[in-house]
Amino acid sequence: MIPLRDNIQARRRPIVNYALIGITSVVFLLQIAGAPELRLEERFSMIPRRVFEPEATIRVPTAVRVDPFRGQVIEYQRAAPPPFSPWLTLLTCIFLHGGWLHFLGNMWFLAIFGDNVEDRLGRIGYLVFYLGAGLAASVAHLLTNASSEIPTVGASGAIAGVMGGYLLLYPHAKVLTLVPIFPFFLDFILPAPLFLGVWFVLQFFQGVMSIGAVQSGGVAWWAHVGGFVAGFVVVWILRRTHVLRSRPGTVVPGTDRLVRRHRRGPGRF
Repeated sequence: MIPLRDNIQARRRPIVNYALIGITSVVFLLQIAGAPELRLEERFSMIPRRVFEPEATIRVPTAVRVDPFRGQVIEYQRAAPPPFSPWLTLLTCIFLHGGWLHFLGNMWFLAIFGDNVEDRLGRIGYLVFYLGAGLAASVAHLLTNASSEIPTVGASGAIAGVMGGYLLLYPHAKVLTLVPIFPFFLDFILPAPLFLGVWFVLQFFQGVMSIGAVQSGGVAWWAHVGGFVAGFVVVWILRRTHVLRSRPGTVVPGTDRLVRRHRRGPGRF
């Protein structure tokens, strides 16, 4: 399921959300800009074994070639050490990505859900919330893959935290969703709790299926689960202590027949 947009209009410009997207974009461009001497993925990604064993020799794959006698051969080199304690990579890894699809998908989700969460938490609160969710996601992955030598990158866990918070903050929101069912692309207007709930269940199911699997590259499912749960719990606590900004964003009318009008005039879903 691909979210296209929600029907909640934030009350003010989401400066922090824009800044997070901008910083992550700059880092990604540095990754693909052809500067191998920086070795960003090796130095700033989270490698679980390196966190627990800072002196261990960590090897990362650098190339794959086909040998006529041995078949596929993977070449390795020693990973460049981080410029600080490996524990700090639990935070730096959320600004790195593994490719264009990974990067664009994460930034798209953040743009859709992040502005509304910032609207309720405030700018400083949202920044702390985002970084904290990313840290919680990294911890979840670290604890479930303690011996892994695979570099972990991506903002997915932090964004999962944003989605967990959104679920509590906007239980009546709706999400225009694209569902590709080859060869067709169908769009549906789904209640946000349904969209986010299905997303979370899929992450949890995939995480359970990955338990005991052979170590390989792929999606850090438990990072998604950990980030989502952390975001949900933090917002639940903030609601109980009445810390949140009182008024939610304005509902934008559109194809779901909502009749409340935004102060700038009618809008489209």
